[in-house]
Amino acid sequence: MAAASGKGQAQAAKFTSGSPLRHVVVMTTTGSVGLMAVFAVDLANLFYISMLGVRELAAAVGFAGTILFFQISLCIGLTIGTGAIVARAIGSGDREEARRLAGSSLVVMLAVTLAVGILTVPFLDPILSALGAQGETKRFAETYLTIVSPTMPLLGVGMCCSALLRAVGDARRSMNVTLFAGLATAVLDPILIFGFDLDLMGAAIAALLSRCVLVAIGWHGASTVHGLVGRPSMAALPRDARALFRVAGPAILTNVATPVASAYVTFSMARFGDAAVAGLAIVDRVVPVAFGVIFALSGAVGPIFAQNLGARIFGRIRETLRASLTVMLTYVAAVWLILFLGQDLLVQVFSVEGVAADIVRLFCTLTAGGFLFIGCLFVANAAFNNLGFPLLSTGFNWGRATLGTIPFVTLGAWAGGAQGIVIGQAAGALVFGLAAVVVAFRVVGRLRDDRLGPEPAPEWPEAPAQPVSSGKAALATLAAPRPAAGED
Repeated sequence: MAAASGKGQAQAAKFTSGSPLRHVVVMTTTGSVGLMAVFAVDLANLFYISMLGVRELAAAVGFAGTILFFQISLCIGLTIGTGAIVARAIGSGDREEARRLAGSSLVVMLAVTLAVGILTVPFLDPILSALGAQGETKRFAETYLTIVSPTMPLLGVGMCCSALLRAVGDARRSMNVTLFAGLATAVLDPILIFGFDLDLMGAAIAALLSRCVLVAIGWHGASTVHGLVGRPSMAALPRDARALFRVAGPAILTNVATPVASAYVTFSMARFGDAAVAGLAIVDRVVPVAFGVIFALSGAVGPIFAQNLGARIFGRIRETLRASLTVMLTYVAAVWLILFLGQDLLVQVFSVEGVAADIVRLFCTLTAGGFLFIGCLFVANAAFNNLGFPLLSTGFNWGRATLGTIPFVTLGAWAGGAQGIVIGQAAGALVFGLAAVVVAFRVVGRLRDDRLGPEPAPEWPEAPAQPVSSGKAALATLAAPRPAAGED
């Protein structure tokens, strides 16, 4: 009976009424707790490896992380598509369509991640060599990835279930999916790495087991509690897959751009030795822990945009964009100050010195501020992906990954060595972050709120029992030609 009650509540379009700022804060806070737990464990993982005193192991984690970044980005792209199409169906009041789309999306996620995860293994040697890994460092990274890469379907399905929980507004259960998976890794890591003396292989086994926890908790919430996963229909699957990839395709291209840029940075850093790569690996793992709220915000606000698009309450979309930027800018400024004050402690904890310590200090002092602009890009991408303009997101991310990375990093390496690379990477984010948020406001400004008029009302009205029109009609409105369009 309780489950049935939960299902009924879950299908309400809860983001179409109430304060948009409150929705942004609640969804972002709960989303960031689980996400930051996973990243914190990843950081602790690197800390355990550094305690072994083998520099090649720490560098191997950096090279392996670059490849896993590609896989995770593919999963994120598919979850963005899943969340968008399911939340739109919920916003338009079509529960059965939402259930069917959820089931079809899980099938697509399983098929894609199974193929990519398994096919990555035979090509690990040339991929790692291309990234600049050599000798023992390459061997350690290959061993780790041979275990972790085939478990990509577990990661993808678990993330997809978490996205479904966000789509129905169940922030707490969505948080628990990643939170408990992170806790599982936190418990297993020291046991397997030190207790069983498995070193890097122990970390790989812990990652595998934590992904099993991710799937179990995510499936329970999405399927058992909310009844959101419908039985896939072979007849409807091709149509649903096309709907998914209309959003997920550009979103995948968007997200893959970031690891492409990361791969170029890792390749450039490898020229300065394993110590430089180890320093970069520390920064790469501090970033998602320190700025996990920003990563979570970009995914958390998607359903808020999508539900209001499905219900055609466009004034709330503008307010959501403003609220998202306010939360992001406030948070980044606070974290930047904390990193600046705590840089000595961070260097001591990871027992780094020389060029590795220099890279960590530079990040805490200067380049962490670049997330003011990266955050703008994340928020703009969330709006583009969920409002029917995913190619804009793709364009801005690839612009940052190419024009905003390659020339800046190359010039930085030439002028300032390893530290110049870090500065160049941050500098490229400034132009594209500012441009993306300006275009996002132009896109949202093109929408017309049929019920609230051009300006938001002082009090947001409750969503009507029957939406004005379906999500498909809203998308058709977006697709209609208009003057002064700032679209892709």
